[in-house]
Amino acid sequence: MQPIIIVLIILVVLVFIALIKTIQVIPQASAAIVERFGRYTRTLNAGLNIVVPFIDSIRNRIDLREQVVPFPPQPVITQDNLVVNIDTVIYYQVTDARAATYEVASYIQAIEQLTVTTLRNIIGGMDLERTLTSREEINAALRGVLDEATGKWGIRVNRVELKAIEPPTSIQDSMEKQMRADRDKRAAILQAEGTRQSAILTAEGEKQSAILRAEGEAKASALRAEGEAQAIRTVFESIHAGDPDQKLLSYQYLQMLPKIAEGDANKLWIVPSEIGDALKGLSGAFGNLGNGAPGFDTGASKERREEPPVD
Repeated sequence: MQPIIIVLIILVVLVFIALIKTIQVIPQASAAIVERFGRYTRTLNAGLNIVVPFIDSIRNRIDLREQVVPFPPQPVITQDNLVVNIDTVIYYQVTDARAATYEVASYIQAIEQLTVTTLRNIIGGMDLERTLTSREEINAALRGVLDEATGKWGIRVNRVELKAIEPPTSIQDSMEKQMRADRDKRAAILQAEGTRQSAILTAEGEKQSAILRAEGEAKASALRAEGEAQAIRTVFESIHAGDPDQKLLSYQYLQMLPKIAEGDANKLWIVPSEIGDALKGLSGAFGNLGNGAPGFDTGASKERREEPPVD
């Protein structure tokens, strides 16, 4: 009885193992490659799958989700013979599990080596300045080459990013000095522009002030001239209304002569023609006074009256 029990136990264990090998559960976003006697049979998709135990075997389980693989810095020589270290990050996804298993031995290593060689070809045609400022161009060119090469491997390259581009230390120091000089230059230009703008605004303000001052002085002069003209007109009208005689006019002319001669700047002054007529009238008036005109009694006439007749 004991050998029979042992055999039954062995059969139960074998059946249990067979059931385990028969039922294969594949997680979501995954795939499995099934081989029968070493030859590819089919690809198991997500879910519950049945295989033939001890005949079919699972060769490889592949994650179909998008993968991110960072590659270590790679030295690349630019067109101007400068060595730069470039870090790259690849975003890829397996689209064909069978091709990814049988078309290439290790698609990760293959993508890495292809990335390095493609980078050297692209960067080798660019100088350092263009390399530092053309990341999008490099990413697009690298992605195009990788996507075309990895298509037959069942790989789709979604994105390629340059994580860092590190030039040599000496070049970094030179670039920092150049950037500092550019910043100082821009600061000097801005300061000069500010000084220029300030001077322009100051000059504009002084110009406007001078214009307003001149306009005010012109208006004030016009008002003064108008006032003086009105005063002269009033005086003239008053004189005409009073109907003065020649003697009064002559006397007024003589009173105005000292005022005309006032001032240090009056080196030369012109005597109006009316002064002569006024002096003639005034001399006539004094002549009448000397002859004893009515209303005037001078000392000279009194002396002549008291002088005795000559024998």
